[in-house]
Amino acid sequence: MLRGLGGISIGLPLLEEMMAGSAIAAAKNTAVPVRAFNLFFGLGIPTPLQSEGYDGVMEPLSHLKEKLLIMRGVDQVRCDQSGINAHFDGSAAAFTAMPPNGEAKTGGASIDQIVRKAHHPNGMPSDLVPTLIGGTFFRRSRICRYVHSYNEDGTVAAGMQERPRDLFERVFGTVRFSDDMTPDARRERLKRSVLDTVVDQYKFYTGNNSPLGSASKARVAEHLDRIREYEKRAYSLDAKGDNTPERPEPSKVLHGGSADPGGEGIDITLDELTTEWRLMADLYALSIQLDRARFGSLTFLAAGERIRLTGDYEFNGEKRYTFNDRKNLNGSGSKGCSHEYWHRFNEKNSNEHLRMHAHMKMRELAYFLDRLDEGENALEANGKTILENSLITISTESGDGRHNDVKRELSGIFHAVTSANNRFKTGQIMDLGREGIDVYNTMATAMGSKTKLGPEKREVQAVDSIRV
Repeated sequence: MLRGLGGISIGLPLLEEMMAGSAIAAAKNTAVPVRAFNLFFGLGIPTPLQSEGYDGVMEPLSHLKEKLLIMRGVDQVRCDQSGINAHFDGSAAAFTAMPPNGEAKTGGASIDQIVRKAHHPNGMPSDLVPTLIGGTFFRRSRICRYVHSYNEDGTVAAGMQERPRDLFERVFGTVRFSDDMTPDARRERLKRSVLDTVVDQYKFYTGNNSPLGSASKARVAEHLDRIREYEKRAYSLDAKGDNTPERPEPSKVLHGGSADPGGEGIDITLDELTTEWRLMADLYALSIQLDRARFGSLTFLAAGERIRLTGDYEFNGEKRYTFNDRKNLNGSGSKGCSHEYWHRFNEKNSNEHLRMHAHMKMRELAYFLDRLDEGENALEANGKTILENSLITISTESGDGRHNDVKRELSGIFHAVTSANNRFKTGQIMDLGREGIDVYNTMATAMGSKTKLGPEKREVQAVDSIRV
């Protein structure tokens, strides 16, 4: 009953009162849910730069190095059936080891979905979002550019949430109202928080007559406050009274067709980009922390991303660079976008602009990973953090970026994985020299799945070196 307090969309964190009996309490103290998420970033890290380890563009991940397994030399060349370029073939292969199958499908399932099927063959519990897909991106066209969670038939596993407010509503719901309301009544209802629908119950369970202990009452109150905090951020809300936030404002960045005008790219500041991404990352992490989501994908910039970025870039309190893509590339439209740095990559040059873009992407991926690894809300019953207990697979589209050699584009693609509750050998950088189909299927087997990823005719060779 407590678990479903306030309706399935809000629920409660784990409380002492939910554990009836020593046997159940012992199980709760050791068991953690199986989770699998795919974390994608656009354009990739050229293979020669990966050889620098944490001394190069991967520097922002260095504080997490004991909790990550970096896998170099992972190829997706067998996915190049259509031979277009890595923007399509490589991004479709990420997490699936399959090529694209038209505009709106990939060739098969992604790793998060076969793990989900293995552990929930009869469907997910009703109080969980079956699959959560979110992201901040601007390059569109083929769906495999930005969606990275797929069913076995190659269809997307869920709708993409690209606005923070949409992700919030996907996870926590929204206030409903009837069609026969007057316009004034509808406007007032829209100003209300989703939490208003359960506030009376929460007040009871945190009040003097609550059957809960003091520790649990405090945790319920904190739980409500955290959801309200993120709701305000998602909707750009300013509280007006105790439970009447202002009407939601739209997202601050472009979405839909206007975000990708004919593939020619958009102008955006670093602050605009990272502010929205970090709210998206916070909401996605909150969904995992509150056990509303266990499977899905999160995207930071799409395959072949076309943005003209400006603004000062700081890392660890130090200014490292000033982005000004249009000026540096001396081009307009798509020719002034950051993806040109990848197409012009040359291992004999400094590649300064590419390096700083890649460094920035690692900083933002680390921001999300840190949300699952810091503070008491990230700590689980077995003493490990959510980051350590979950399978988070990180990958991208390309190992080089130069379209004049498709094989090179799909070779040596950056991959990293978390421990998944001591299933994989984190704290290392491994040079595998293997194909994605072998790596993914080894991971899937370790996660308890018997479903094969990748082309049926392709024999899978286990990569035992990555397993504990």
